[in-house]
Amino acid sequence: MRISITGRKVNLRDNFKQLAQKKLSRFERIFDEDAEANVVVTVEKNRQTVEITIKQRGMIYRAEATELEMNEALDRVISALGRQIRKNKAKLDKQIHSAALDQYVMDYYNSEEEPEEYNVARVKRFPVKPMHVEEAILQMNMLDHQFYMFRNEESGEINVVYARRDGGYGLLEPDEEE
Repeated sequence: MRISITGRKVNLRDNFKQLAQKKLSRFERIFDEDAEANVVVTVEKNRQTVEITIKQRGMIYRAEATELEMNEALDRVISALGRQIRKNKAKLDKQIHSAALDQYVMDYYNSEEEPEEYNVARVKRFPVKPMHVEEAILQMNMLDHQFYMFRNEESGEINVVYARRDGGYGLLEPDEEE
């Protein structure tokens, strides 16, 4: 697994980088060598946020944690990634090394929980009309939703706008799979 560590508004110490690599190394037996792990550390006032994104074969695993101490945030985000992997073990078996995944789950969680079934409780259908991003954000806010799907007037692609925790907005666009 290739690991890149980036600091935003902070110069990261070598001992933190080594700790992050050590903690991420426990996932190496689950993912291929071609998997990419990106660690982004952001410091703002008293908050230190660690965000980890692991990409492999079109699958994306992401977790984020904010704490007063950078190391505590790293511990929380590694734990959250582990929970995601354990929770979705049955569905991930086909995507990643199943034997390594089984061993990981047994080593770190020592549980035989049944995988959670995804139950689609409701299906909504609505026309997806072409609009600009700003119009989609306005529509989302008027509906008081956290996200809104629309057809981008400029690209013709289906996009999603969403409200971020920091008060800003995000835009999801399709990308060609590598």
